[in-house]
Amino acid sequence: MAAVTGGFESSAGSSGDDKTTGSDGSVMTNNLDGVVILVARLFLVTLFLIFGWRKLRDYSGTVSQMVQDGLPAPVLATSIAIFMELPVSFAVAVGAFTRPSAVLMVLYTLGTSLAEHRYWTISGADYVDKMEAFYKNLSIIGGFLLLYITGAGKYSLDAFWGIAAP
Repeated sequence: MAAVTGGFESSAGSSGDDKTTGSDGSVMTNNLDGVVILVARLFLVTLFLIFGWRKLRDYSGTVSQMVQDGLPAPVLATSIAIFMELPVSFAVAVGAFTRPSAVLMVLYTLGTSLAEHRYWTISGADYVDKMEAFYKNLSIIGGFLLLYITGAGKYSLDAFWGIAAP
Protein backbone atom coordinates (compact mmCIF):
# COMPACT_ATOMS: atom_id res chain seq x y z
CA MET A 1 0.00 0.00 0.00
CA ALA A 2 1.36 3.42 -0.93
CA ALA A 3 1.26 6.52 1.23
CA VAL A 4 1.85 10.06 -0.01
CA THR A 5 3.82 12.43 2.22
CA GLY A 6 5.43 15.73 1.30
CA GLY A 7 5.20 15.19 -2.46
CA PHE A 8 6.67 11.70 -2.22
CA GLU A 9 4.93 8.37 -2.51
CA SER A 10 6.33 5.69 -0.25
CA SER A 11 5.73 1.99 -0.63
CA ALA A 12 7.26 -1.19 0.67
CA GLY A 13 7.98 -3.74 -2.03
CA SER A 14 7.53 -7.47 -1.65
CA SER A 15 11.23 -7.76 -0.88
CA GLY A 16 10.84 -5.30 2.01
CA ASP A 17 12.83 -2.53 0.27
CA ASP A 18 11.54 0.93 1.09
CA LYS A 19 11.29 3.09 -2.01
CA THR A 20 10.23 6.70 -2.19
CA THR A 21 9.25 8.28 -5.49
CA GLY A 22 9.34 12.06 -5.75
CA SER A 23 6.84 14.12 -7.71
CA ASP A 24 9.59 14.57 -10.32
CA GLY A 25 9.97 10.79 -10.69
CA SER A 26 13.25 10.48 -8.77
CA VAL A 27 13.59 7.39 -6.61
CA MET A 28 15.22 7.32 -3.19
CA THR A 29 15.67 3.73 -2.10
CA ASN A 30 16.81 4.15 1.49
CA ASN A 31 17.95 6.67 4.07
CA LEU A 32 21.60 6.44 2.98
CA ASP A 33 20.88 7.89 -0.46
CA GLY A 34 21.19 11.47 0.78
CA VAL A 35 24.61 10.75 2.28
CA VAL A 36 25.80 8.92 -0.85
CA ILE A 37 24.68 11.80 -3.09
CA LEU A 38 26.44 14.29 -0.80
CA VAL A 39 29.69 12.30 -0.95
CA ALA A 40 29.34 11.90 -4.73
CA ARG A 41 28.88 15.67 -5.14
CA LEU A 42 31.99 16.35 -3.09
CA PHE A 43 34.07 13.76 -4.96
CA LEU A 44 32.91 15.07 -8.34
CA VAL A 45 34.02 18.64 -7.69
CA THR A 46 37.17 18.14 -5.62
CA LEU A 47 39.41 18.16 -8.70
CA PHE A 48 37.76 21.31 -10.06
CA LEU A 49 37.98 23.19 -6.76
CA ILE A 50 41.67 22.36 -6.29
CA PHE A 51 42.70 23.31 -9.81
CA GLY A 52 40.34 26.28 -10.00
CA TRP A 53 42.00 27.71 -6.91
CA ARG A 54 45.40 27.07 -8.51
CA LYS A 55 44.28 28.86 -11.71
CA LEU A 56 43.07 31.83 -9.70
CA ARG A 57 46.26 32.06 -7.64
CA ASP A 58 48.43 31.86 -10.78
CA TYR A 59 46.20 33.78 -13.16
CA SER A 60 49.01 34.98 -15.44
CA GLY A 61 50.49 31.48 -15.57
CA THR A 62 47.10 30.07 -16.49
CA VAL A 63 46.68 32.62 -19.28
CA SER A 64 50.17 31.71 -20.52
CA GLN A 65 49.22 28.02 -20.52
CA MET A 66 46.07 28.81 -22.52
CA VAL A 67 48.21 30.73 -25.05
CA GLN A 68 50.67 27.83 -25.25
CA ASP A 69 47.79 25.40 -25.82
CA GLY A 70 46.61 27.53 -28.74
CA LEU A 71 43.22 28.41 -27.30
CA PRO A 72 41.52 31.45 -28.83
CA ALA A 73 40.90 34.32 -26.41
CA PRO A 74 43.12 32.93 -23.63
CA VAL A 75 42.08 35.60 -21.11
CA LEU A 76 38.41 34.78 -21.67
CA ALA A 77 39.17 31.04 -21.55
CA THR A 78 40.98 31.51 -18.24
CA SER A 79 38.10 33.52 -16.78
CA ILE A 80 35.59 30.89 -17.86
CA ALA A 81 37.75 28.12 -16.40
CA ILE A 82 38.06 29.89 -13.05
CA PHE A 83 34.33 30.65 -12.93
CA MET A 84 33.37 27.06 -13.73
CA GLU A 85 35.91 25.49 -11.41
CA LEU A 86 35.25 27.70 -8.38
CA PRO A 87 31.73 29.14 -7.96
CA VAL A 88 29.92 26.59 -10.16
CA SER A 89 31.78 23.65 -8.60
CA PHE A 90 31.18 25.08 -5.14
CA ALA A 91 27.46 25.30 -5.94
CA VAL A 92 27.51 21.58 -6.76
CA ALA A 93 29.42 20.83 -3.55
CA VAL A 94 26.86 22.55 -1.33
CA GLY A 95 23.93 21.44 -3.45
CA ALA A 96 22.80 24.86 -4.61
CA PHE A 97 21.11 25.04 -8.02
CA THR A 98 22.53 21.56 -8.50
CA ARG A 99 20.78 20.50 -11.68
CA PRO A 100 21.65 23.62 -13.73
CA SER A 101 25.15 23.60 -12.25
CA ALA A 102 25.57 19.94 -13.24
CA VAL A 103 24.56 20.80 -16.82
CA LEU A 104 27.09 23.65 -16.88
CA MET A 105 29.78 21.29 -15.59
CA VAL A 106 28.90 18.71 -18.28
CA LEU A 107 29.32 21.35 -20.99
CA TYR A 108 32.51 22.73 -19.45
CA THR A 109 34.10 19.31 -18.98
CA LEU A 110 33.19 18.28 -22.52
CA GLY A 111 34.63 21.55 -23.83
CA THR A 112 37.89 21.12 -21.95
CA SER A 113 38.13 17.53 -23.18
CA LEU A 114 37.76 18.58 -26.80
CA ALA A 115 40.06 21.60 -26.44
CA GLU A 116 42.82 20.22 -24.22
CA HIS A 117 42.80 16.42 -24.49
CA ARG A 118 42.66 15.71 -28.23
CA TYR A 119 44.67 12.52 -27.99
CA TRP A 120 43.69 11.54 -31.53
CA THR A 121 45.75 14.43 -32.93
CA ILE A 122 49.08 13.52 -31.31
CA SER A 123 51.54 10.68 -31.13
CA GLY A 124 54.44 9.88 -28.89
CA ALA A 125 54.77 10.13 -25.14
CA ASP A 126 51.83 12.52 -24.65
CA TYR A 127 49.36 10.26 -26.45
CA VAL A 128 48.55 8.03 -23.46
CA ASP A 129 48.37 10.94 -21.00
CA LYS A 130 45.96 12.88 -23.23
CA MET A 131 43.85 9.77 -23.88
CA GLU A 132 43.67 9.01 -20.15
CA ALA A 133 42.63 12.60 -19.36
CA PHE A 134 40.01 12.55 -22.13
CA TYR A 135 38.35 9.37 -20.87
CA LYS A 136 38.64 10.47 -17.24
CA ASN A 137 36.68 13.55 -18.24
CA LEU A 138 34.04 11.40 -19.93
CA SER A 139 33.66 9.54 -16.63
CA ILE A 140 33.27 12.83 -14.78
CA ILE A 141 30.65 13.91 -17.32
CA GLY A 142 28.77 10.70 -16.54
CA GLY A 143 28.81 11.60 -12.86
CA PHE A 144 27.41 15.06 -13.55
CA LEU A 145 24.69 13.59 -15.77
CA LEU A 146 23.67 11.24 -12.96
CA LEU A 147 23.67 14.19 -10.56
CA TYR A 148 21.37 16.03 -12.94
CA ILE A 149 18.96 13.08 -12.84
CA THR A 150 19.10 12.43 -9.08
CA GLY A 151 19.24 16.03 -7.92
CA ALA A 152 21.25 17.24 -4.94
CA GLY A 153 19.76 14.92 -2.35
CA LYS A 154 18.41 15.80 1.06
CA TYR A 155 21.71 17.19 2.40
CA SER A 156 21.80 20.21 0.14
CA LEU A 157 20.82 23.83 -0.08
CA ASP A 158 18.34 22.87 -2.81
CA ALA A 159 16.48 20.66 -0.32
CA PHE A 160 16.76 23.28 2.43
CA TRP A 161 15.33 25.97 0.17
CA GLY A 162 12.74 23.60 -1.24
CA ILE A 163 13.61 24.49 -4.83
CA ALA A 164 14.17 20.91 -5.98
CA ALA A 165 12.99 17.53 -4.86
CA PRO A 166 15.72 15.72 -2.91
